[in-house]
Amino acid sequence: MYPAEIVLPMKSELTENGFEDLTTPELVDEFLNKEGTTLVMVNSVCGCSAGSARPGVLMAVANSEKKPDNLTTSFAGFDTDAVRKVREHLMPYPPSSPAIALFKDGALVHMIERHQIEGRSAQMIAHNLISAFNEYC
Repeated sequence: MYPAEIVLPMKSELTENGFEDLTTPELVDEFLNKEGTTLVMVNSVCGCSAGSARPGVLMAVANSEKKPDNLTTSFAGFDTDAVRKVREHLMPYPPSSPAIALFKDGALVHMIERHQIEGRSAQMIAHNLISAFNEYC
């Protein structure tokens, strides 16, 4: 498990911008089973999370006319039980961190895995998400 001193500033990058911090399996189930749309980002300490995923998610939310009803995040290697529960909802996709997923009425409708984040710019991630928001939100 990563130390809080490392994780908390990375968590706050999202939570200070309106993302609900899913720290327990119960919170994960509550949010991912809601009616409407819920975006969840499995946050991570890796460079692609800092360089592309987090900035891309924030860019998408800030620049899209259509937005998910709920913005959520959980941190891999820190919110262990919560991330395990998120990954159950992401089946059949294998565990991935970072990862970004959009749910509609409790069903997974859009997924961006780590291999789709690595080597891509924040703008590319944002464009991908804005397209998904336009389709599902």
